[in-house]
Amino acid sequence: MQVLIVGASGLIGSSIAARLASEGHDVVGITRRVPQAAFPRVTYRSLDINKAVNPADWRPYLLGVDAVVNCAGVLQDSPRDSTSHVHDKGPAALFEACVQSGVRRVIHFSAIGVDRQTPSAFSRTKLAGDEALMALPLDWVILRPSVVIGRNAYGASALMRGLAALPIVPAMPNTAPLQPVHFDDVAETVLFFLRNDAPARQAIEIAGPRQLTFDETVAMFRRWLGWRPARVVKLPSWVARLIYRVGDAIAQLGWTPPVRSTAAREMVRGATGDAGLLTRLSGIKPRDIETALAREPAPVQERWFAGLYILKPAVFIVFAAFWISTGLISIGPGRERGVSLVMEGGVSRTVALLATLSGGFADIAIGLLLAFRRSARLGLYAAFSISVAYAIIGTILVPRLWVDPLGPMLKIAPVMVFNLVALAILEDR
Repeated sequence: MQVLIVGASGLIGSSIAARLASEGHDVVGITRRVPQAAFPRVTYRSLDINKAVNPADWRPYLLGVDAVVNCAGVLQDSPRDSTSHVHDKGPAALFEACVQSGVRRVIHFSAIGVDRQTPSAFSRTKLAGDEALMALPLDWVILRPSVVIGRNAYGASALMRGLAALPIVPAMPNTAPLQPVHFDDVAETVLFFLRNDAPARQAIEIAGPRQLTFDETVAMFRRWLGWRPARVVKLPSWVARLIYRVGDAIAQLGWTPPVRSTAAREMVRGATGDAGLLTRLSGIKPRDIETALAREPAPVQERWFAGLYILKPAVFIVFAAFWISTGLISIGPGRERGVSLVMEGGVSRTVALLATLSGGFADIAIGLLLAFRRSARLGLYAAFSISVAYAIIGTILVPRLWVDPLGPMLKIAPVMVFNLVALAILEDR
């Protein structure tokens, strides 16, 4: 079959695309931008579902397509994403285009429990997308998985790994039970419902057989990662609210922290359901998540990821603040000190002042680039380049700084290494 996968660079979409391609299907992946680490057997095409809200936007991508799998989703509205467009208007246009193009089989990923409770824009728009599909004359299947856990990690599954790495695990208040499901069970479900003889016009929950609290799930990951039990500290409600608000603020800069106000509302709802219909229709019985993970012992790469996950936001916050602060100091209280250092190289005061101010404003610009997700990579390249430039210029103009007791020149090296670490962990998926 030729299968069009929407959201093919996401956690579920990328794995589904790779699985279908390995099974011999002709897979076309729709992404906002073609991923650098693209699966070689998948043909990627660029389309932003936020903007594709008319059937005409989708029809060119449906030529020769036998089935569509929609995996697109976002947690919360942000400058880049609209939950209404990604979950409702964009998919509704896609589904209508399927009717117009004669593509009958559509598998659509929703979220477990949205038919029972919609406490946030995330779940409300997910339900609206489901209803738009159910109203059309298509062979549709709506899949509503619980928290999906597997080798890949993003969002909640990545956060659980990160929390599991902490020696003292913070526990958020007011979290409802989960029934995590292993990704392999989700993939098998998609493969089954892509079959021409598979039942259609069904909304199906995919959930593991065991209910776990959020804290129990984190503890399960800690055991899987090979670490001893950690002390759990319940966070006061006001601290939790502050963390969610900080997450919302960071999201306005283009980052995608999993801890935001939508997550708070959705965690109160929980992620539990009944996989009985799935088993009756397909014979697929989701496995206990801890048993499934135990079959794949965690390698050292998993422990690295878990250990770095919580550190990543700290790296970028500290790095952005470092560059902005040095710039403000250079053009403010430290300006005269900077001018005098540059003048030691034999240049005039005017040139030294211009050099000091230029360096200060460059540092501020780099810090601002680092603060925004879209420009962070450029900021890291600029930070590395200007660090090299500072080392060369400082050596030429003020070589004595290499033996200064405070080590201003020597400290450039760890800053550059820190920069390379930030580049290495920049990508989320």
